[in-house]
Amino acid sequence: MQAIASAPAKTILFGEHSVVYNEPAIAGAVNKRAVVKIRPSKTDKSVLKSYDLNFEAELDTENKKYTLKKGKPGIIRYILESLFRVHDHSPIEMILSSDIPIGSGLGSSAAVTVATLAALYRYHHVRFNKKSLAHDAHMVEQAVQGIASPLDTMVSTYGGLVYLSRNKKIERFKVNFKAPMVVGYTNKHGNTGKMVKDVRALKNRNPKIVNTVLSSMGQLTNYAKQAILNEDYEKMGELMNLNQGFLDLLGVNTYELARMVYRARECGAIGSKITGAGGGGSIIALCPGKVDKVAKCIAKDDNVLKVRFTKKGVSSRVRK
Repeated sequence: MQAIASAPAKTILFGEHSVVYNEPAIAGAVNKRAVVKIRPSKTDKSVLKSYDLNFEAELDTENKKYTLKKGKPGIIRYILESLFRVHDHSPIEMILSSDIPIGSGLGSSAAVTVATLAALYRYHHVRFNKKSLAHDAHMVEQAVQGIASPLDTMVSTYGGLVYLSRNKKIERFKVNFKAPMVVGYTNKHGNTGKMVKDVRALKNRNPKIVNTVLSSMGQLTNYAKQAILNEDYEKMGELMNLNQGFLDLLGVNTYELARMVYRARECGAIGSKITGAGGGGSIIALCPGKVDKVAKCIAKDDNVLKVRFTKKGVSSRVRK
């Protein structure tokens, strides 16, 4: 018997970091996915393998430990935390495949966590729904990172383009949103947990200033919601550029990210900003009619993905 699950990557359009402090955010699932397969191990050891990531490790699921055979640890802590919470610690073989660049700001850890939990629930015949899965995945991310927004795991679970309100209610956008987007990402990976902690430390040192910034980001997100509902790309681009200014104030920008943000604008993007936690990772650019030109400009020094939003969230099944 083999359990299989997959979950999509995400991009945050508005509200990264401020969402951690109960401000609204807007994010969408994109057409890159993580796939997890679980089957009984042929030995008395639990193993995790990823051929496309050139990774292999032996897992001690009961003690949340691992022995690396090859590759880099990457997102193994999220997998171990998921196994610790759900698995009965019997020997299994896990195969992870993903076309989501690790550490790029596209929610690779959330996609892998959601897919891992869904596959484990299928493997152990545990009944679940999307609401409980999103909650459990958020608990895993919070345990690993110390503090985490539920946004990434919600989007990876439900799919589509969503608005997360201040009281954590999800609203799905019903407009047929086909904004032409380019994602640029650096070889310098961001560390979500570290960046969230750094912003919290900045907030503790300068509460009045940073609280004002976070509140303004929330207000901007609500303006962006109306722009999306009106399919007003020009307004959306303007708000993306303003949002980037707030992220600069929070100290999450880097030279590489700034280079991509401004290069995208110089080549025709009407809006560009960091997406995700920053400190490395990726930017997103809104570029109607200029996708190829913007992608070519960013690719001079960095990596590029052309993405589209997808309504498909998590999927899972059992194969005998």
